[in-house]
Amino acid sequence: MTVSESALTITVGDAAVSALYARPAHPVAGLVLAHGAGAGMEHPFMGGFTRGLNDDGVATLRFNFPYREAGRKFPDRPPAAIATWRAAMDEAARQAKAHGDTGPVWAAGKSFGGRMASMAVAEGMAAAGLVYLGYPLHPPGKPDKLRDEHLYGLTLPMLFLQGSRDTFATRELLEGVVSRIGPSAVLEWVDGGDHSFAVAGRKRDAAEIGASLAPTVAEFIRAHG
Repeated sequence: MTVSESALTITVGDAAVSALYARPAHPVAGLVLAHGAGAGMEHPFMGGFTRGLNDDGVATLRFNFPYREAGRKFPDRPPAAIATWRAAMDEAARQAKAHGDTGPVWAAGKSFGGRMASMAVAEGMAAAGLVYLGYPLHPPGKPDKLRDEHLYGLTLPMLFLQGSRDTFATRELLEGVVSRIGPSAVLEWVDGGDHSFAVAGRKRDAAEIGASLAPTVAEFIRAHG
């Protein structure tokens, strides 16, 4: 049974961003999802992923960052993105309370959205755990410019889902980062996947690709509930 989504507006300072909330009956947990730098919350990948989680008993809230809401192409600076993350997590908590849900609320993001989630948690944002859908460890072709310093102080459960052909994360470098974080972090490779998790020679649309990642994430959430 398809879970319907409700449109929400989240206030961030003097501005507001759009969000979509979906709640299956008796959810085991909630997950807040942020988009990547190049596409908003309406992207089919995002919808496929959240619908897959809803089918597995996880409530979801996906939202836009202010730059996307305003139609700009260049992503927000970390302070603005982190403020938006905090507001989105607060809204997810309000929705859970309104429905009497007591399960944990996780933070997740595609690429840029996941990195901003981790930075928000490093600055004190509460979350039961973090899920990275293609962590952008470094710019393509620039493995010397790592974006990892803030990760080593995090002790909450973290799942890194990464395509083995992702040019934003050299395999050996990401495996080293996850190892240094410690046992709270788990790395799962999607064999042949690129930064969008597309696999060469395997024809799937973005919604199907997003949905294919949901079971792994739902299993990880349940295992750390």
